[in-house]
Amino acid sequence: MDTIKELFNVFPQPGKVDWIGIRPQRKKAVEVVTSVEADEKKGLVGDHYSGQSGNRHVTLIQAEHLPAVASLTGRDEVDPSLVRRNIVISGLNLLALKDLKLQIGDVILQITGQCHPCSQMETALGPGGYNAMRGHGGMTAKVLQGGTINVGDTVTVLTS
Repeated sequence: MDTIKELFNVFPQPGKVDWIGIRPQRKKAVEVVTSVEADEKKGLVGDHYSGQSGNRHVTLIQAEHLPAVASLTGRDEVDPSLVRRNIVISGLNLLALKDLKLQIGDVILQITGQCHPCSQMETALGPGGYNAMRGHGGMTAKVLQGGTINVGDTVTVLTS
């Protein structure tokens, strides 16, 4: 039988990049893109967070959380650009990845922590949007190895 520590490194399947967005300016509209360059020093090229915080180069949200946020805000669905994260990933429990590394194409990311919602969620999602996002805000990551991330790329957890 596997120990709990061993189970932390077992994932049933790889994930997939479903959506990519960059935020060219603070509080401005998110720009939806099909690919983005990741840089070890600047994070995602073209994103306003570029180079500001090494632990928050990239923000990731789990696709499976978007319907939960929609339900909690009385919507049929939530456009990923409203939650202002960079990458939507399906098929992986992102909360289980704290301190682990992900490979997306040639890019390697280190998951650094939770991405807590900001007050903009109240405006973007309506009254209660901030609380709807609590626990569903995704994760932050830093770029360890740069390259290109594309919609449709496989997301693999690096466990060694």
